[in-house]
Amino acid sequence: MMDPVAVNFIDLTTANVLSLFVIGFIGGLVSGFIGSGGAFVLTPAMMSMGVAGVVAVASNMCHKFPKALVGAYQRCRYGHVDIKLGLVMAASASIGVWAGADIQQRINLNYGEAGSNLYVSLSFVIVLAIVGSYVLRDAINIYRAGDMHAEDRTSRLAAWVQSVEIPGTMMHFRTANVRVSVLFTVPLGLATGMLAATIAVGGFIGVPGMMYVLGAPALVASATELVLAFVMGLGGSIKYALHGLIDIRLTLILLAGSLFGVQLGAIGTTFVKPYLIKVVMAAIMLIVAVSRALVVPVYLTELGKLGLAPDTLAVLKQASFAFLVLALCTGGIIISGAMLHGYRRVQPALKAQPDAAAE
Repeated sequence: MMDPVAVNFIDLTTANVLSLFVIGFIGGLVSGFIGSGGAFVLTPAMMSMGVAGVVAVASNMCHKFPKALVGAYQRCRYGHVDIKLGLVMAASASIGVWAGADIQQRINLNYGEAGSNLYVSLSFVIVLAIVGSYVLRDAINIYRAGDMHAEDRTSRLAAWVQSVEIPGTMMHFRTANVRVSVLFTVPLGLATGMLAATIAVGGFIGVPGMMYVLGAPALVASATELVLAFVMGLGGSIKYALHGLIDIRLTLILLAGSLFGVQLGAIGTTFVKPYLIKVVMAAIMLIVAVSRALVVPVYLTELGKLGLAPDTLAVLKQASFAFLVLALCTGGIIISGAMLHGYRRVQPALKAQPDAAAE
């Protein structure tokens, strides 16, 4: 076993507690809506408050598995979760989690808090920029085509994957309505687990992977990823807890806020067109990517690789925080607006039901 990694936990003032609760609520709202776990909001938010990158990742994973369980249960009630697919991918994802946690711990041990923060931030920038751009382009193409259900059509890659017959490995996933070789789920699971353990975000690989590689519908992919999030969060929590990297105070506050948000987010998916899930995911990803990119020079300066002035560092930190707030507000506004619009659309039908029953 590796030597324990020395980390500092932040002081929890009243302002910090309230901020964490709000962050947890919005992260839960996003998680329930797009099924990615919301970690791409929570981890950068905690880091902006001064939490070390490795602690933010570890505490985020610890709060993730009970929240993901609640979200998966809610989405399962609406028939969105493919439990079989989730468990199959979780098998290889668990291996990825333990490998990824080792990478994160070694970076923090060798390069300190600044090195860990730089690693997490660069990972966010790269992953969010690539995945966010692809998802946004896909959503725009669907919108321009005027076919709001086009995202449920099988992509070329998924069509090829489904056409490959490997004897003894074929499995049918009923809810996702796909039949593929289980071998194709292994690299997706490993990548999802690795990413979850290193930056506390696995949905960026899991959700797009199920959609574009396996051919699962957007609603099913986003809901099924919550099953992975539960399994990965539990395994990652055990791994990080062995090294004392989880700040249980942060975990409980985030969990308190996110348990409310995740249920509202799950309900919101029943009122919106599936393509809107991609719009929300892409918008928040790209804004958070900008937020993390702005503080990369800050961490490079702390490592002695750059020589920026203190005033410049302060401006970069403030700008990063401003973009993070923008991402939180964007997610909350889009999801809330979609829920309100959907509710107004179905309200006449709901009012008509009591009248019909009375007759």
